[in-house]
Amino acid sequence: MSEVLASLLDGLFVGCIYGLAAMGLSLIWGVMNVINLSHGAMIALGMFGVYLLYSHLAINAYILLLPVMAGGFLVGLAIYWIAVHGVVNRPQLMSLLSTFAVNMIVIGIGTTLWSTSPYNVNFELSGITIGPYTFTGNHIAAAIAAVILAASLQLFLYSARFGKAIRAVADNRDGAELMGISSAWVLMVAFGLGISLAAASGALVAMLFPFTILSGGIYELKSFVVTVLAGLGKPIGALLAGILLGLLEGAVTPFVAVSWVPLIEFALFVFVLVFFPRGIFERML
Repeated sequence: MSEVLASLLDGLFVGCIYGLAAMGLSLIWGVMNVINLSHGAMIALGMFGVYLLYSHLAINAYILLLPVMAGGFLVGLAIYWIAVHGVVNRPQLMSLLSTFAVNMIVIGIGTTLWSTSPYNVNFELSGITIGPYTFTGNHIAAAIAAVILAASLQLFLYSARFGKAIRAVADNRDGAELMGISSAWVLMVAFGLGISLAAASGALVAMLFPFTILSGGIYELKSFVVTVLAGLGKPIGALLAGILLGLLEGAVTPFVAVSWVPLIEFALFVFVLVFFPRGIFERML
């Protein structure tokens, strides 16, 4: 029983990061109706961003989340104008192909620079011990950071003037334009924010596990699962759905082989798509 509880706690901590990773995907998808297939590559860039900064600065790695997010925002703006802006109002396949091309370019450049050898950020915070199990401070701090970022995004979208403009464009772009809101600026900023959140989640993952330039792919898949569970445009819903997915992993890991976990997750993915197409938190949040 203690092993199951420990696994559930670990799943809770990691689930917060799943939720953060999904927020960026959900924001872009919900506001722009663009499915960003470069999401995993952006997560991987966040991993290498914190790795490179920590290698040169050697300060508390969690402080480096701020420059990593700022860098992710700028990268997002560049990708938007280069690869996304021209396909926003065109058939969705165009945006899929465009962002997939960005994904392959980033992976290709990253593989040239860093190969596919594993890297890790050698930074640790003291943890807590519960019985025979020790939970690292990095897991706890990463979960707290993810919750703070989710709450900040929720506050921004529902309280800040520009955040309300993002929600207005997501609900009715033509109506928002008639009210004087520049949808071009809103879409650009929303895409930048989505990439910034992806980079932040990658940075948090890099402080927990070894990673390569290909590591973002698995978190992109989990982000799709979380987004479907939460519904589009719900930051707190994404966080809760990420925690739910993490708890699911924690609950089944002690009893089944790790190779079965993706099968269970995607079975849940299909179930929610069929019976709750707008997400399980549609009426709750």
